[in-house]
Amino acid sequence: MQLIAGDPADYLGEDEIVDHSHPAIRDLARELRGAYPDDVGFGRAAFEHVRDEVSHSWDAEDPRITVSASEALEQGTGLCYPKAHLLAALLRADGIPTGLCYQLLTDDESTFMLHGLVAIHLEGSWHRQDPRGNKPGVDAQFRLDTEQLAWPVRVELGEQDYPEVFPEANPRVIDALRNAADLTDLYLRGLPAEL
Repeated sequence: MQLIAGDPADYLGEDEIVDHSHPAIRDLARELRGAYPDDVGFGRAAFEHVRDEVSHSWDAEDPRITVSASEALEQGTGLCYPKAHLLAALLRADGIPTGLCYQLLTDDESTFMLHGLVAIHLEGSWHRQDPRGNKPGVDAQFRLDTEQLAWPVRVELGEQDYPEVFPEANPRVIDALRNAADLTDLYLRGLPAEL
């Protein structure tokens, strides 16, 4: 899929969601960069840290809702969206342009929801990566040659990949996260189903 993105410099900014100047994010980025001085190695290390060390709330049955990158890091949990925010923050903290991407997915072929992931600008082009977290049936890997995301899109079910790479998180996603009392409330209300 051809991604639609602006100038890579537009994907280095900070806001309250991708808060890459937060001390804990800066410290982790420095630690990972120290072990992996090349950009690809650092990108892989940051991806694997978020994928493997920050639990996916639903998989972990953790009712807490996190929104920002720093919240996901400090609490060690988050849905796909805050995990994507955290990966973007870690990479942006070290000057690697990273944007937010979305897919429209379904579990039951009638209820649709947005799924969050990132696109990283490395080696002159954009590469989508999905730090959601692996489990049986989900095997997302950091790859630059071909995508290996958590969820392949099933077009026949109405699912879709959105090709846009966004510099900021989707407002509907942020509103849904902020207005939910806990994970059960969020799922009962429904995850956003459109950009």
